[in-house]
Amino acid sequence: MRAYKQQAGIVAHLDRPNVDTDIIIPKQYLKSIKRTGFGINLFDELRYIDEGWPGKPLEDRQLNPDFVLNQERYQGASVLLARVNFGCGSSREHAPWALDDYGFRVVIAPSFADIFYNNCFKNGLLPLVLSEQIVDRLFNEVEANPGYKIEVNLQEQQVILPDGESFSFEIDGFRKECLINGLDDIGLTLESEPKIRAYDANRRQHSPWLFDVISPEKIG
Repeated sequence: MRAYKQQAGIVAHLDRPNVDTDIIIPKQYLKSIKRTGFGINLFDELRYIDEGWPGKPLEDRQLNPDFVLNQERYQGASVLLARVNFGCGSSREHAPWALDDYGFRVVIAPSFADIFYNNCFKNGLLPLVLSEQIVDRLFNEVEANPGYKIEVNLQEQQVILPDGESFSFEIDGFRKECLINGLDDIGLTLESEPKIRAYDANRRQHSPWLFDVISPEKIG
């Protein structure tokens, strides 16, 4: 998992509540488990006018000019601003994969669906909760200012606006350290590899029968 660095980037906004994971990445794209290649189909049903399916050439697809990610002013956005209950619906981990593969490093919303929220942390994406009042203000400022950028300082737990004003946000300390150090569940386990190997060696010494390989001759 990529370590999370201090993020400063363009903000794109999705002004609709209860965006579910099927909107984030539709079901027909869930066949792969590689974690990559989903960015081109992020928000597929909103982003394209025609119906998409795996392997369909992009040059054959028609972009929806009214959708935010297709507008020039939001190209290169790395911060997504959303409304309440973002990421509801199914538990598919492909949703944060698609957001990350597109280039988003932060999603800001007043609230998130629990499973999606947890999946974000496991995949190096920061789901950041701010009050509805602050989110409303950010929506207005993003719409009024093309190329609107904010900075997210995870270490200091601060969201910094272009004029220098900042807002604090809460985050679980353990999850914060995992993001900063780029540690997913596998990475956390590997940090204990010396202890795991020592335990395994000790078990082999004191309980060798647990590791005995039964040969075909012994079975016969």
